[in-house]
Amino acid sequence: MTQSPTAPRPRRSPWSLHGDGRSIRPGDVVHPGERLSWPRTVGVGVQHVVAMFGATFTVPLITGFPPATTLFFSGIGTLLFLLITGNRLPSYLGSSFAFIAPVLAAKAGGDIGPALGGIVVAGAALALVGVVVQLAGARWIDALMPPVVTGAIVALIGLNLAPVAWDGGGNGGVKAQPLIAVVTLVAILLATVLFRGFLARLSILLGVVVGWALAAVLGELDPKAVTGLKEAAWLGLPEFHGPSFSLRAVVLVIPVILVLIAENAGHVKAVAAMTGRNLDRDMGRAFLGDGIATVLAGSGGGSGTTTYAENIGVMAATRVYSTAAYWVAGVAAVLLGLSPKFGALILTVPAGVLGGATTALYGLIAVLGARIWIENRVDFHDPVNLMTAAVALIIGAANYTLTAGDLSFSGIALGTAAALVIYHGMRLIAHLRGTTPDSRRGPEPEL
Repeated sequence: MTQSPTAPRPRRSPWSLHGDGRSIRPGDVVHPGERLSWPRTVGVGVQHVVAMFGATFTVPLITGFPPATTLFFSGIGTLLFLLITGNRLPSYLGSSFAFIAPVLAAKAGGDIGPALGGIVVAGAALALVGVVVQLAGARWIDALMPPVVTGAIVALIGLNLAPVAWDGGGNGGVKAQPLIAVVTLVAILLATVLFRGFLARLSILLGVVVGWALAAVLGELDPKAVTGLKEAAWLGLPEFHGPSFSLRAVVLVIPVILVLIAENAGHVKAVAAMTGRNLDRDMGRAFLGDGIATVLAGSGGGSGTTTYAENIGVMAATRVYSTAAYWVAGVAAVLLGLSPKFGALILTVPAGVLGGATTALYGLIAVLGARIWIENRVDFHDPVNLMTAAVALIIGAANYTLTAGDLSFSGIALGTAAALVIYHGMRLIAHLRGTTPDSRRGPEPEL
């Protein structure tokens, strides 16, 4: 990969100017420590806001969290992440879909306090993992969570959420407004294939806009939400909520850190591959940054965060990996979060629109698990891999629930535990008995 000539770094600036600041030579990229001219950097930063926008707002709409608060803390979390990673790892921290199912289960009588407490504990646990990884290295993460386990956990999250797309957890979904849901879903599918490049990446957001417009024409918008939009101020602080802590909520939410570990590790590897630089030394800092951002969000009423794949798409399309663009995106998100009018607009999105959008989103999560298996060439001739995925998926999809006293363990928590215990337990027994091939060597040849 060729390096472009760069101008001398301005004093006290974290970024050097890439070339002339206006163009990128063929085969070159704008590295994290570089930037384009500030007008171009601001433009790329705004694209990052647009890319994360649809998914980041979908999570609080489903879970009942204040959308503006979630956006505010996603911006703050992004800025903290950049600081903690030494301004070397470009990433936007948006709402993690992995929190949806456990948060819905943890909400007690509609009170989001216990769910926020679970998010805070999960974030603290992820931050602790980050410290350990930074001190001890990242190899043990790969050993604990090989691709078959990671793929199973991601896939079972999508399958576990499927009923929420249908009935919105009892509050709507496709079931409540089937016509609007179908039109929203069709708009998403058409936008994916009708448009090219960056616009195609906004298919979810475009579908939501189409569904919202149809609902408005048909008079299907919630009158209370519309009234709230009219009365909301243009500027003001978001709606903050404090966490409360219960063992049940913590047990439900804590398994999410396994997904966050996989997502953060994948993000670091992806950025390293695209920039041609080894970023493994920043793996622990990435976990730490996301963990602290999640703690902060849960402490104030926001959704738990994760590094966003949507923004990797923007970087791949623009070849701009400058952290300067992410500083712009983080600041823009904070400013949008300080507009109650903007948050009230999001609350007018009807149940049918959410149902149509989440039909696609939850399916994408499930398929992402399969993609992890395919890209890592997981050998399903190996019975250990096969049984690990099979049992975990059914536990998650059927939402198995076990109760022990006041504690309740639901599908994602049980499925995650099953994937880890089955894989490592069967692998150990098979190794001691010599009964199955080691997945790292591949299957034994057939006679």
